[in-house]
Amino acid sequence: MLNLVLFGPPGSGKGTQAAYLVDKYQLKHISTGDLLREEKAKGSELGLEAKRYMDAGKLVPDEVVIGMIGGVLDNNVGQVKGFIFDGFPRTVAQAEALDTLLTQKGTSITQLLALQVSEEELVKRILNRGLTSGRADDTNEETIRQRVSEYNNKTSLVAGHYDEQCKLTNIAGEGSIEEITTALCAAIDSQVA
Repeated sequence: MLNLVLFGPPGSGKGTQAAYLVDKYQLKHISTGDLLREEKAKGSELGLEAKRYMDAGKLVPDEVVIGMIGGVLDNNVGQVKGFIFDGFPRTVAQAEALDTLLTQKGTSITQLLALQVSEEELVKRILNRGLTSGRADDTNEETIRQRVSEYNNKTSLVAGHYDEQCKLTNIAGEGSIEEITTALCAAIDSQVA
């Protein structure tokens, strides 16, 4: 099973690239933000628990998110060739919990693909996205820089976790969408060859 973590700071192009990789490799895209919204809308037990935290302005606990991911894995066994995780894991604790969950399911992360993009390029991309996204946090340069700083200080540690397992591949995330896609596919293909 091909299980990928598509990794990078806000504005690095994860969503754009995930859509292509899902199609090419027949993967199920797991975006924790989408997952939380879906479970909340369904009114599932985990969704209602997540809603309580979200309504209080708190982060949804890792065990709730892992429970939702476990459900997606179970519901898609045999239907896809693997999974691509987008926006998760964000901390080393989440990476360890994901590793444990996947081990229980008889699989593991194949590769973490880390998109490398300069802060100036990220700010430019997000401000541009803010023209159409409708998200207030995409239109304020100070907020964008804070999000990038938060990623650099906390989330980037996840790359080190997978580097220790020899599963980290850094990908230049600047250039045309096609150039970045080609680099990602070459990295994936060399890993599974």
